Amino acid sequence: MQKADGCSSCADKKNGGCDGDKCPEKLRVNDDSRISNVFAVMSGKGGVGKSSVTSLLASALRRKGYKVGVLDADITGPSVPKMFGVKGTAKSTGYSILPPETSNGIKIMSLNLLTPVEDDPVIWRGPIIAGAVKQFWTDVAWGDLDYLFVDLPPGTGDVPLTVMQSLPLNGIIVVTSPQELAAMIVSKAVKMARIMETPILGLIENMSGVVCPHCGEEFPLFGSGQGRETAEKFDIPFLGSFPLDPGLSKLCDQGRIEDYQSTLFDSFLPEALIRPV
Repeated sequence: MQKADGCSSCADKKNGGCDGDKCPEKLRVNDDSRISNVFAVMSGKGGVGKSSVTSLLASALRRKGYKVGVLDADITGPSVPKMFGVKGTAKSTGYSILPPETSNGIKIMSLNLLTPVEDDPVIWRGPIIAGAVKQFWTDVAWGDLDYLFVDLPPGTGDVPLTVMQSLPLNGIIVVTSPQELAAMIVSKAVKMARIMETPILGLIENMSGVVCPHCGEEFPLFGSGQGRETAEKFDIPFLGSFPLDPGLSKLCDQGRIEDYQSTLFDSFLPEALIRPV
């Protein structure tokens, strides 16, 4: 296993007390997985639509013909299976877990696919939650994937730290909303990625407003957006704004998020996401 990127930020190394042996190591992927690119979707604050953005990115790339998977790392609040309409329990080969596929062939893994009742609470401490995320990498047979998206829980706690240290991330996409409070908190996620030396591919501002179904005009429900200013402040690409859409909410409730198409996600993806693999 290779040494983790970003060990130069370790306090022990900076203080001259580490020879490199204590640095975190990247986990070895399951023997039946061949994954070309791994991207995490992150926010500093909950409720900004991070899981929706993850699912829309995955769906857009799948429509382009790529082999795509989604690892739902939000262990205590998983929502990915619901949005894709995937139910039931994941199968096992005896050695590996087989990720279920959506109607369009996106492979997904979530704790909701391993529990008998999807609305049962997960009352686990941080280390156990982080261990479950690691197992989604080491114990799930993802097969051949061009892109794997990791839907992170909000904040800068155990799971984002585990993913940045243990998975070979190509980079992260940061999601925020127009409120100044959300922009302030998302800066924590950006700073964490910088400390961990994880590339930031760009920032998406979700819920930028709502489009009137009658006149087509967009109204800024939460005030003028802070996304572009936040991206400029940290010198990262601003990938665009995405308004609230009742049509998207309806499709998510129906488990049909793959049917939703958006110019932002189909045309304004970071170049790193659409390069040939």
